[in-house]
Amino acid sequence: MLMPEDLYREIALKAAFAAQELIAEAQPRAGGIFVVGCSTSEILGCKIGTCGNEEIAAALWEALFAVACEHELFLAAQCCEHLNRALVIDRAALHRYSLQEVTVRPVPHAGGSFAAAAYDGLNDPAVVGQVQGQLGMDIGQTLIGMHLKPVAVPVRLSMKKIGEAVLTAARTRPPLIGGARACYPRDIR
Repeated sequence: MLMPEDLYREIALKAAFAAQELIAEAQPRAGGIFVVGCSTSEILGCKIGTCGNEEIAAALWEALFAVACEHELFLAAQCCEHLNRALVIDRAALHRYSLQEVTVRPVPHAGGSFAAAAYDGLNDPAVVGQVQGQLGMDIGQTLIGMHLKPVAVPVRLSMKKIGEAVLTAARTRPPLIGGARACYPRDIR
């Protein structure tokens, strides 16, 4: 049986691996927004919002933030439905993308453990109502789709779960326009 610290480390390593795999597939530009929704309850095999774990959230935040920084991406942590799925993001992203700031401080039982860890983990956090991210990872069916640019394209990762939580990933691409007579670049994915 794993000791708690080993469990946290294993979960963080799996999340970082999944993030690296997604980034390799999505190939986002530096400065892009990487949206992550995470239910630590679901990771532990509980119903979303019922048994959040601050230690798992902190380990996940640190691991995913390190990956995002390595690729020069802004990591946006989605809050739970009680905060209307607002997102915690670095204030520099708020200014770069002219995002609408909202006034709230996520805590484990109102915002979720992962969003609270993000708020505590950033030097200059801001909470925004919405973003249009270029890629995203959903750990535990937290419904991040509203924060991705159209058109979202599913990315099949080698890992299907983190802990007991279902793992879903997506990248985005510009909409194809013009109909049957239109021509598209050969590298469109």
